[in-house]
Amino acid sequence: MWAVALCVVIALVVGKISFWLYRWANPNFSSKIPPGSMGFPVIGETIEFFKPYNFDEIPPFVKKRMSKHGSLFRTNILGSKTIVSTDPEVNFEIFKQENKCFIISYPEALVRIFGKDNLFFKQGKDSHMYMRQIALQLLGPECLKQRFIHKIDLATREHLKSESSQGILDVKDTIGRLIMEQMIQRIISDIKPEDKRKLIENFRDFSFDLVRSPFDPSFWKSLYIGLMARRNAMKMINGMFEERRERATSNELKYGDFMEIMIDEVEKEGDTVNEERSVELILSLLIASYETTSTMTAITVKFIAENPKVLMELKREHETILQNRGNKDFGVTWKEYRSMMSFTHMVINESLRLGSLSPAMFRKAVSDVEIKGKYDSLFCTIYYKLVNQMIHFENPCEFNPWRWEGKELISGSKTFMAFGGGARLCAGAEFARLQIAIFIHHLVTKYDFSLIGKPDITRAPLLRFSKPIRLSISPSDGNP
Repeated sequence: MWAVALCVVIALVVGKISFWLYRWANPNFSSKIPPGSMGFPVIGETIEFFKPYNFDEIPPFVKKRMSKHGSLFRTNILGSKTIVSTDPEVNFEIFKQENKCFIISYPEALVRIFGKDNLFFKQGKDSHMYMRQIALQLLGPECLKQRFIHKIDLATREHLKSESSQGILDVKDTIGRLIMEQMIQRIISDIKPEDKRKLIENFRDFSFDLVRSPFDPSFWKSLYIGLMARRNAMKMINGMFEERRERATSNELKYGDFMEIMIDEVEKEGDTVNEERSVELILSLLIASYETTSTMTAITVKFIAENPKVLMELKREHETILQNRGNKDFGVTWKEYRSMMSFTHMVINESLRLGSLSPAMFRKAVSDVEIKGKYDSLFCTIYYKLVNQMIHFENPCEFNPWRWEGKELISGSKTFMAFGGGARLCAGAEFARLQIAIFIHHLVTKYDFSLIGKPDITRAPLLRFSKPIRLSISPSDGNP
């Protein structure tokens, strides 16, 4: 009898587990959803999603499922039931319904790393737009044109001259320090040199490289270092913010920097912006401008150095700018950047298309909505920008700036959303383009350079460098 009872218990347990596994793989939803797989219980298909692949290939995770299920499929990543869309028409429609049927919703793991009040995670149309308008006072086109472009140009020249004197230039590190020094000075103009140095060190430790699989042995070390760096940076900025607020009540001294703008916003009636959100916004702007622009510049320079024809055309374009400029010692003007760098913008677009630093954007359906079928409101939705920017172009893995001839070079499109789209268009998009363009201008007109080695770049799904992108560099003839 005991043997029979044991067999019955085992059968019940096996049946229960089998039923649970079946329900996991075949969830019951109230509305129609795309085909796909839930993967393993709990972890879903997270391991395969984070599996590294080559820089110049379509993500195998997505490619495999697209061939089986089409441009829309369901999966489970990081514990989130997810619908993946690589359909530009669907993605564009979802952007149109931002804050209506869809809201921004990133996995909890990412929110914890970057902060719940991070600008990029803010929900609600009014709240996000309000914060974005504040950010544009620092990075918007009008501010860049009137107050920032000459400082960017001068700082870029000085950094290139200093670094090139060593004969070797680490592109990402040079641009990263250049951006951080400029941004910190624009945000906190009265910062002490020692505090600036410590702040830059913390930001260099806080890398997007920590966004990797939790099953990667190096993840936890990177996470710890990143979170400690973020905590230290937050503590420093918060202390400066509080000190500045105290001084603001006792004197009329004006600084004309971004922190002053944020303090004025905090002092206004209402709770849209408080001190914590102000510090989070400052931190978000510094992290985003440092990491994304420095990485994108490094990738762009790598492409230029590997393509002699592209370098030749860039030299021709920028030498023409110098010839038309009354005084070659003057810096890049807004007119030159906007109207005389067509091929440069083509190179930047092509680098952004292939680089795609943020390959996916996350949204959550808050109600059932009809877009080529219904989506359940419990699902997060990922739009694969990287896939859109590769599969919808001829010879998508080839670096070919000329594919942009006759096309819009500044704004995005349904298949090219390098800086997001709709209400979520990146506030720092113009700043990133301007910094890359000015760096290219001085690099190709004043220096001879070549790539040292052949650094490999992989994705997992964010970019990883096997080694730094470094140049052998020297002043060209006629440039001291």
